[in-house]
Amino acid sequence: MSWLFGIGKKSQDDIPSIQLPHPPSGGGGDAAGAGTASSGGGGGGFFGGKQMDAYHFDSAALERAAKAARELEQSRYAKEALDLTKQQEASKQLELQKQIKEYEAHMEQLKVEQTRVHQEERRKTLAEETKHQNQRAQYQDQLARKRYDEQLAQQARMQEENLRKQEESVRKQEAERLATMEREAALRHKNEVSRLEAKYRAKAKADRENQDLIRENIKLQASEKRKMVLESITTVGGVLGSGFDAFISNWDKVTATALGITLVGAGLYSSKYGLGLAAKFIESRFGKPSLVRETSRFTAVGALKHPIQTIKNMQLKPEDTLKGIVLKPELEEKLRDVAIATRNTKRNKRFYQNLLVYGPPGTGKTMFVKSLARHCGMDYAIMTGGDVVPLGETAVTAIHKVFDWAQTSRKGVLLFVDEADAFLRDHHKELISENLRHALNAFLYRTGEQSKKFMLVLASNQAEQFNSAINDRLDMMIKFDHPGLEERERMVRQYFEAYVLKPALEKSLKVEQFDYGAKCKQIAAVTEGFSGREISKMALAWQVQASISEDGTLTEKRVDVIVYEALQQHKVKMEWHQKRAELHKSRSEVDPLPSSLPTH
Repeated sequence: MSWLFGIGKKSQDDIPSIQLPHPPSGGGGDAAGAGTASSGGGGGGFFGGKQMDAYHFDSAALERAAKAARELEQSRYAKEALDLTKQQEASKQLELQKQIKEYEAHMEQLKVEQTRVHQEERRKTLAEETKHQNQRAQYQDQLARKRYDEQLAQQARMQEENLRKQEESVRKQEAERLATMEREAALRHKNEVSRLEAKYRAKAKADRENQDLIRENIKLQASEKRKMVLESITTVGGVLGSGFDAFISNWDKVTATALGITLVGAGLYSSKYGLGLAAKFIESRFGKPSLVRETSRFTAVGALKHPIQTIKNMQLKPEDTLKGIVLKPELEEKLRDVAIATRNTKRNKRFYQNLLVYGPPGTGKTMFVKSLARHCGMDYAIMTGGDVVPLGETAVTAIHKVFDWAQTSRKGVLLFVDEADAFLRDHHKELISENLRHALNAFLYRTGEQSKKFMLVLASNQAEQFNSAINDRLDMMIKFDHPGLEERERMVRQYFEAYVLKPALEKSLKVEQFDYGAKCKQIAAVTEGFSGREISKMALAWQVQASISEDGTLTEKRVDVIVYEALQQHKVKMEWHQKRAELHKSRSEVDPLPSSLPTH
């Protein structure tokens, strides 16, 4: 019964409630009284007395406890009470372990939460640092760009100042040269006047002194000349008169003379028209009409002027339609379909389709037409509408010659009319001359039906000005627009390689080492709105800049200067274009075209 003495570390609440017998009131009264006095507030207890000499052990309580233990051991519920106590102790131990585990889990969860919060704070800190770094990099980039723009502007100002000084120096030198020439001319004129004055004074003096002799000499010469003329007239008249009398009196001579004159006239007339027909046949076969500016068809005059180029044109093989031409992907796909359809049309000898290509200048329209003709194995002929306008009354004949010449081709002719709106415009909207109207009617007459001999391709920057009958003759319309960012980058790379890198490999010029790809990408980004022709001219300017430099080297700085100048020129062109558009709009609003135009 060790739990009664606290050996098992049981608390007072864990001891089962058992009714113990009360001690007798006799012999144990003093002990009980002493115990009560010690626990209560008596004067003779452990804490209550003012004069406590020694500690008195209460053995009565120990005896009562021993007695209670004996009674408990003798009780029939002792074992059950002990088991119940053990079970309660085990349950409390489990609860304690559970609380410990929960506490440990809670601590782990607090650690995880603390780690997550720490990671979140660290992520936010990194994000803020990254943001600050990006802002710092953007600010530094803006500063670098600003410094670069200021440097380019300063270089441009320096170049303008040097150019102004050179022009001023040239003007001064020219003024001094002109002043020197004027002084020399004045002195020369003064000397010449003095010389002539002296000469004619001497001659006049001699004439005055010999006046009588000169007069007699003139009279003598006039008399001899009159006499000689009269004798000549008399002699010629006599000869002609006798000859005419003899010719009239002989009728055989008269008949032979008349017959000879008739034969000579007939020969001259037949020779004239025969040579005209032969020349027209030769011109239709081997020449080219005057309206055709450029053609790949064999001509005798072209072969004599450019024999090597003629041989090369005859040896050309079909190639890719878009070789060397950079366009948008959707436009390239459409043009390849046109090339395939045209080639199959020529192969199967079917009717050609008429085509309209329109858009801003310098976007690759003429290059595509030439490449299309070579791809399909046809001859191309290029004429411009501006050449028809000044022909006047002969415009109709010239147009018929072009179509007659195209009809004689065995390979087929791709007739390309550039600036077609110059003479094919709508006469109901604009007042045109009578000759231009006749030229338009002749063109409409020759293109009224589809042809197996030629394919008509019109090009215009203002397709909305075409006559409605011209629009009716077109089977397909394709718009060429300014290149986008990717197309500009491809163009810059292509022209940089053709005009700079290729000559550098051939040792004809030098190029400074820098990142060519990054530079081409940068140039493509800043040349928004440029046409292909403008980019090509800019690349050609790089080559020229390298050629005229002192060391013959194209540096990155010189490339940037050329690009800056091209951007300024493009800006000026755009301003001119906008002013012209505003002027045209104001004129159309102030002076609109009449609703009905006269026929003559």
